Amino acid sequence: MTTIRGARDRARIEVTAAIKDEARRQLAAEGAAKLSLRAVARELGMVSSALYRYFPSRDDLLTELIVDAYDAVGAAGERALAAADPADHLARWTAICTGVRSWALARPHEYALIYGSPVPGYSAPRRTVGPASRVGVALISVARDAFDAGGIALPPLSEDLRPEAERLGAEFAPGLPPEVVAALVAAWAQLFGLVSFELFGQFNSMVEEREKLFVHAAGRLGREVGLLPGR
Repeated sequence: MTTIRGARDRARIEVTAAIKDEARRQLAAEGAAKLSLRAVARELGMVSSALYRYFPSRDDLLTELIVDAYDAVGAAGERALAAADPADHLARWTAICTGVRSWALARPHEYALIYGSPVPGYSAPRRTVGPASRVGVALISVARDAFDAGGIALPPLSEDLRPEAERLGAEFAPGLPPEVVAALVAAWAQLFGLVSFELFGQFNSMVEEREKLFVHAAGRLGREVGLLPGR
């Protein structure tokens, strides 16, 4: 019985992977709004009723693809962080940013799924929040390490924003000064703005040295958070 159950589990894993791979191909060809379980089933030679046993609805399949994409870009940033000089916090910050960019350029349609236009009629469930936070958590970890080592120069913070920065810090980055927290939130948003501008064509016929511009901009974001070069 155990052998049969193991074979069934392996078969389910393989079919699930095939469904998601085909769905990603459809994302690349048609976009997320046109993703269809029936079309996926047809391309895989499955009847629709069989596919529904794996993903009861289009939204269930979209959620799996979104979680996978968030996990993948988060893992890319974390790998880049692990490979950076642990003593240079600004270099670690920039490494995360360049890891995110490299993943996005290699997987543009998956990036568009999570950072492009919202899919009509789809509302992401809570289970996407953890995977979506991985890049932010990595950036916070760099700021925290730098702060603990005395390698942070507190950025300016207007008094009218301080209560919001304190609330954000208490929820997402306990122990970090509100000045750093506010700068972190802004830098996190600007990181994906930079990637999106490049990926979605806003730099076309304008910026030629895009990698150099990105590295420069990522380093500047780190300095705005208060990270000091070589510290």
